[in-house]
Amino acid sequence: MTQTPDISQRPSQSTTAIGWVKLHLDVDVFDLARFQPYVDTCRTSGIRLTTLSELGDTPEHRRALYELNKECSADIPQRGEFHTYDEYHRRCFEAPGFDPRGVVLALDGEAWIGMAASSDQRASGFVFNEMTGVRAPYRGRGISVAMKTYGIGFPGICGVSTVRTVHHPLNVSAITMNRSMGYVDAAW
Repeated sequence: MTQTPDISQRPSQSTTAIGWVKLHLDVDVFDLARFQPYVDTCRTSGIRLTTLSELGDTPEHRRALYELNKECSADIPQRGEFHTYDEYHRRCFEAPGFDPRGVVLALDGEAWIGMAASSDQRASGFVFNEMTGVRAPYRGRGISVAMKTYGIGFPGICGVSTVRTVHHPLNVSAITMNRSMGYVDAAW
């Protein structure tokens, strides 16, 4: 169901008939001041935002990311069975666009509760938001918006100002969140 790298719900050629919702964000016009309170609220409530790079791109952390991604992906409409760890490792960590600086994590103590992962597609002129998800008990607190805001500097690290993402049309909450953050419909 995905293309490499596979932290995402990105469509493959075999699933394009679904009518994926394609969105993009121009980071240069992103209203950081409007969304910084989400980051601040996480911090004051004890939720730590970090990246896989800052935390350490270790085998143990890669396994924890896999488990988090697997759990959060279960809610993606028509997602199907999640990859085995070996397949995930190949599609995600071995992919040319993988960069641990683009994997934002939300932690509650030692518990991994959320992720907002983006891949470096600078050769094509953008960063791709692969997957954003929060474990069910933590949803509704703005953690997804906080993670995406925390990671808004990643496109600049890659030397681009565009973020792209796609969603299954039934994934209304993710589409709504992205549009509220300034993502607009795209025809790429």
